[in-house]
Amino acid sequence: MNTADYLLAYGADEAVAMIADPSHYTYADLRRASARMAGELYAAGVQPTDRVGILGNNSLFWVAAYLATMKLGAVVVPFPTTSTPDEIAAMQRFVGCKVMCAEWRVYRRFAAVLSEHVALIYDDAVDRAGPMLWPESVASATETRDAALMFTSGTTARPRAVRVTHRNIQANTDSIIEYLALTNTERIAVVLPFYYCFGASLLHTHLRVGGSIALANSFVYPEIVLDMMEANECSGFAGVPSTYQTLLRNSTFPKRAWKSLRKLQQAGGKLPNVLIEELRAAIPSAQVFVMYGQTEATARLSYLPPADLDRKLGSIGRGIPGVTLRVLDETGADVKPGEVGEINAWGDSISPGYLDDPEADAQRFVDGALRSGDLATTDEDGYIYVVDRKADFIKSYGYRVSSQQVEACVLELPDVVSAAAIGEPDMAKGEAIKVFITLRGGALLAPEEVISHCAHRLARHMIPSEVVIVDRLPMNAHGKVVKAELRKAAMVAGR
Repeated sequence: MNTADYLLAYGADEAVAMIADPSHYTYADLRRASARMAGELYAAGVQPTDRVGILGNNSLFWVAAYLATMKLGAVVVPFPTTSTPDEIAAMQRFVGCKVMCAEWRVYRRFAAVLSEHVALIYDDAVDRAGPMLWPESVASATETRDAALMFTSGTTARPRAVRVTHRNIQANTDSIIEYLALTNTERIAVVLPFYYCFGASLLHTHLRVGGSIALANSFVYPEIVLDMMEANECSGFAGVPSTYQTLLRNSTFPKRAWKSLRKLQQAGGKLPNVLIEELRAAIPSAQVFVMYGQTEATARLSYLPPADLDRKLGSIGRGIPGVTLRVLDETGADVKPGEVGEINAWGDSISPGYLDDPEADAQRFVDGALRSGDLATTDEDGYIYVVDRKADFIKSYGYRVSSQQVEACVLELPDVVSAAAIGEPDMAKGEAIKVFITLRGGALLAPEEVISHCAHRLARHMIPSEVVIVDRLPMNAHGKVVKAELRKAAMVAGR
């Protein structure tokens, strides 16, 4: 089945599909907007397998362009709006979009670097009269064909795009709906961009069940987001660690009387145990789903059932329905409980590979499995515990130190909002541990107090040598800390 039809199959015409304050759009509105965009794309000459870019914030226009592109059998390419003009230009050269669907106020920032040969469709198209199209079927839009190209958050010399097929999206969506037990009564507050696989999964799952999505395109002022959530009686919320760190340590989120929130999703990196406990205490009536995923797996790979949080705190759980996860050592054998290996994944939601990057394919997609690049351990029950990314381990006094473990210790201090640990070259230690932190408003915590706290909680080789207080940590388009930028800044400062 074409993914556009799959996603719109159950939404009742009169039901609210999307809220973008102050506008409420029904599924009938969304279907009309999608048909209108399909008409524009067809008039622009878009054919099956052509690539269509989307450049804009979450909106009715964005979703309509996304659905219309897939309906025509073309490949949708969501561009991260937080990228620089040069980065956007490099992405476009790499993927070669035939048409760009662009929100005008966003497009103006990039107009000078985008090719004049790319046809443009602006966001006012959904409001203007024009051709509408929604063909019964598209022969080329089979499940094994690419539906989307999703740029990854990794730092490489050139853009890296993950190929996501129609089958990938539908398999992952069905699985997430099953373990979250989603229904058409769901209304989720979305602060994550749809160009990020986690954000896209929220769009997919809630459209598929006929639920609704309340959009918040900026998290700069979290109180505005919280007010919106209360006003629209949102039943769900999803975020990455930095999202929850801000909500729990630097907003009124824990103090509000949440009457409608019943499902909280967390993925996109490890949220320290102390913050998971704070989250549960803030809304004890809500279910907290700790999840793990990758763009290369469409979105989700594992989840920890809320009922297991007490006995398996810190675990990412086990594979979601339809996904097999194994933690393997360097010989390809399953590790024993307590041993460290790499997470490998199998299932219909695993991407067929990267666009035009056979070298990366050979490293990450091996014998039908996705090599995650995350090192982990398991317990006797098969629950998985991520130790760290391979690239983020710190070698101190000959020991391999998990940066996540150091960060978790620092975040035990309630005045710390976020923390990122890196290793710096050191003659005596091999690598000295340096931690960058941000503090809640008005906090007077000194770096020496952080180091003292770690000295009482961690082994000698894990104690930070230096703590640096900053206004903000460098984040990528997905809300994840870019440790490469911190390493670069530390190297420059040390010269």
